[in-house]
Amino acid sequence: MSKRWSEVALVIAGAWSLLGLGCTSVLGSNQAREANTEVPASFGAVEIPSGPSVATQKRWDEFFSDPQLRALIEQALEHNQELNIQLQELIITQNEAAAVRGEYLPRLEAGVGTGIEKVGEETSQGASDADHGVAVNLPDFRFGFKASWETDVWSRFRSARKAASLRYEATIHERNFLVTELVAELAKSYYDLLALDNQIEILDRNIGVLEDALEVVRLKKAAARDTELGVKRFEAEVLENQGRKYTLEQQRSIVENRINFLVGRFPQPVERSSESFLSIDVADVTTGLPSELLDNRPDVKAAEMRLEAAELDTTSAKARFYPSLSLEAELGYQSFNLGHLIATPESLAYGLAGNLMAPLLNRAAIKADYRSANARQIQAVYDFERTLLQAYTDVYNQLTTIANLRERYERLSRQVAALQAAIEVSSILYQSAKADYYEVLMTRRDSLEAEMELVEAKKEQLQAIVAVYQALGGGWRREP
Repeated sequence: MSKRWSEVALVIAGAWSLLGLGCTSVLGSNQAREANTEVPASFGAVEIPSGPSVATQKRWDEFFSDPQLRALIEQALEHNQELNIQLQELIITQNEAAAVRGEYLPRLEAGVGTGIEKVGEETSQGASDADHGVAVNLPDFRFGFKASWETDVWSRFRSARKAASLRYEATIHERNFLVTELVAELAKSYYDLLALDNQIEILDRNIGVLEDALEVVRLKKAAARDTELGVKRFEAEVLENQGRKYTLEQQRSIVENRINFLVGRFPQPVERSSESFLSIDVADVTTGLPSELLDNRPDVKAAEMRLEAAELDTTSAKARFYPSLSLEAELGYQSFNLGHLIATPESLAYGLAGNLMAPLLNRAAIKADYRSANARQIQAVYDFERTLLQAYTDVYNQLTTIANLRERYERLSRQVAALQAAIEVSSILYQSAKADYYEVLMTRRDSLEAEMELVEAKKEQLQAIVAVYQALGGGWRREP
């Protein structure tokens, strides 16, 4: 007995010595480190209203007031193919986590078997069987239960189980991030479509005015009060605007079909209300603190979950250096006579065993797995820090964009008002022969460009609000 215990102690000591020699020295200079979660105290790019983040204040079905846009988002969340692919990935990860949990639990199996055995007659067992009248072809009938359990003394399986659960949570956050991207892209495309509707309407109106002006120029030419040059210039302006309208209509068709694709349906008209586009309110954005990105941004949360999972994988890989203890037990009935199979206690069979195993010769494979797990942990650290930096940069850039677009829109509004007044003045002067056709034409052209830019600026304002809403982590929350 003492010799056996000495052998066990030797195995344990050997495993511990391998661990001491291996864990830190195996990694060399590629030592893991903690992730840096510090962010600046504020976004600081521009003056912004204080208060909680808009992402935590409003769900997407509260943030967007347009009922037709909300209906499109509802359909997209149900039918978008990429989102549904990610849902299946979520199910796969959930099943993988469940499979890893099963490795930690004891195993219990039930079995039934039968067979036949013949031993050599010139063997000790054959001679003994012949002396006792045992059949040469000996049947074997058995049934019973077998249990086995590898104890998790060093938390190898528990760490793997927690890591799998964290990856499942990370997949949930990744799907939420895909939802934010889908909602943002759909909203931006919707505002793009409204802007194109308004720009085409402006062109139609301008073409009508130019056609009326062309008739006036023709009449003045007929009365010898103008020249053929003025007529041709106005004709060219009308044709240019008609060609430009076809270009915008093609863009509108492309944007409309992009919306249909995001919604998961074939090309068809998209319901919308474009008349009040320029009067849509641009809400103030409250960003909260940059540290809230750790909770609000799904991609940051996913990177954080994967970092924790990688750390647990390293712990699990490290535990392989330690000795493992497994227990096995069997209980059932076994007999060569089927009629006596359940005779108790004569046919009752059982067994109990324990095994303590430590790695001795396969250290290279264990070290390689440990180094790989450590490298993946370091990758996860950098991935988390990069994701957090990207999140902060996204918000910072969008806040700067919003501030600049606000100033641009105000000045364009004043420019449009000034040019519309100039059109009236130029028309009056042209009728009284105090201005030529060129001044009238240039004034109308400048007014058209200003109106088109005003619509473009409004679109960019609304899209920037959507972008900062997404950058802050908004778009995936909704009413249960």
